[in-house]
Amino acid sequence: MDASEIEFLGENETVTIVPNFSEGRISLIQGDYGPFNPSMATLVPLWLAINLRKRQKCRIEPPQWLNVATLSATKTAEKDSSVFTKMPSEHYMEVASLLLNNACDDVPSADEVRAVVKDIWDLRLAKLRKSTDLMIRQQETHAKLDNLTQMEINVVRPFLTQALDHTHFLRMNATRHSAADDTQTDSIATPF
Repeated sequence: MDASEIEFLGENETVTIVPNFSEGRISLIQGDYGPFNPSMATLVPLWLAINLRKRQKCRIEPPQWLNVATLSATKTAEKDSSVFTKMPSEHYMEVASLLLNNACDDVPSADEVRAVVKDIWDLRLAKLRKSTDLMIRQQETHAKLDNLTQMEINVVRPFLTQALDHTHFLRMNATRHSAADDTQTDSIATPF
């Protein structure tokens, strides 16, 4: 999967909107949404919320975790932990980016939220790079990393697979050279 496909999956997260129009239930492939009544909150997928927001048909209520206090606590927990902590949403980066880029006015303290989300992302990627480096240095062939999001895995996947391929190639060459050296030693020591 590439980043756009992961973002597509993240757009299916449900958010609360406060519509400013009246409409009955809307039947879509994923399910039925609505009814939509002015000033009455309703749950819809993020992609629909953004579409309605762009057309100025609603206000989006950000998820409970998308605020400075909760994200700062998450950042502190991530910084203090040697392992990856559980994120408030499996698609925290995608949801935050989509909301901050498309409905910035609906997110309180949007600039601070953006900065804290970026800090969390940077912390987690640094921890992921460090873990990957340690794994390669110890010549491990697999690892178990809990609490990573799909987007984080997607970022490290190209580097990790290439590094493991190179490590495998070097091991195979070292084994071949070692076997060739043993054969040469045996032929010298063996009398005719």
